[in-house]
Amino acid sequence: MKLVIQIPCLDEEETLAETIGGLPRHIDGIEEIDIIVIDDGSTDRTAQVAEEAGAQVIRFPNHQGLARAFVAGLDHALQLGADIIVNTDADNQYSGDDIPALVAPIVRGDADMVIGDRDTARLRHFSPGKRILQRLGSWTVRQLSGTSVPDATSGFRALSRAAALKMNVLSDFTYTLETIIQAGKKQLAIAHVPVSANPTPRPSRLFSGPSHYIRRSASTLIRIYALYEPFKVFTLLGLAFILVASGIGVRFLYYYVTTGGSGHVQSLILAGALSVIGFLTAMSGLLADLIGRNRQLSEEILLRVRRLELGTEAGVEQPGAPAPSGARREREATRRQRRASRLAQ
Repeated sequence: MKLVIQIPCLDEEETLAETIGGLPRHIDGIEEIDIIVIDDGSTDRTAQVAEEAGAQVIRFPNHQGLARAFVAGLDHALQLGADIIVNTDADNQYSGDDIPALVAPIVRGDADMVIGDRDTARLRHFSPGKRILQRLGSWTVRQLSGTSVPDATSGFRALSRAAALKMNVLSDFTYTLETIIQAGKKQLAIAHVPVSANPTPRPSRLFSGPSHYIRRSASTLIRIYALYEPFKVFTLLGLAFILVASGIGVRFLYYYVTTGGSGHVQSLILAGALSVIGFLTAMSGLLADLIGRNRQLSEEILLRVRRLELGTEAGVEQPGAPAPSGARREREATRRQRRASRLAQ
């Protein structure tokens, strides 16, 4: 099996060499390990440091964002023939010694995705407010995704080849929350293992403060959940409007019976308007659900295209199954060439 470790970076020249130096070069059950660094438009020597440390470098000419850097790493790792892909941070927050435990469930075939659990409730370098936000955020993601991941914001994670092929990250903010929700909705097997976490030498560059992170994360969660559960989201929103309209309507009826309704016609108009809005919102959910079915077909087509581009026969690969060996890939390429020749004739 081949393991590719990817490291998204933005101006990480101070810690990147230490991070790469701490990554394992040999793991039981893994025959080959590659390291790739995705330089997200750094203005320092990040790319040079990565090359000097022996890593392959994918360089963006300008800053694209963490989510796009993550996706670029997945695509390149798949092109390299990765059976397992591990994502870690460049600031040395995560210990490379935990990677064998992180990939073990995938090597055994027990999981498609494995999340490193930092046990944020006990991290001394986390403030009490940050611990509360982490617990609340992880609980929310568990409810939305139907998974049991205790540390949803952990960037230290491993994906099987099959899981990586099915990931379609749409957010330009972060991949951590979206990929878990996608994995849960796509019925991928998700596991988590305890990992250690080192204090980071600088504040996160992903967000400017807690309020910014909460706003961006909340919008990402709502958008992604609505993408996969549009009927439920719009129906509940429509029912909320109808419920408010019903309350206002009951109020009008009360005054109509007791005082003849004089002076409360505005309530009747408002109740009618809210009822119409609620009904239209619920109907929008039905339409969005039908569109969602078309999106599922589009994702299936994209998955098949990816498999064909990477030389994997559609319908053969199973979740957690390793990529074809070099000899098998050569035989498959030969068979495809023969089929193409017969069709040309």
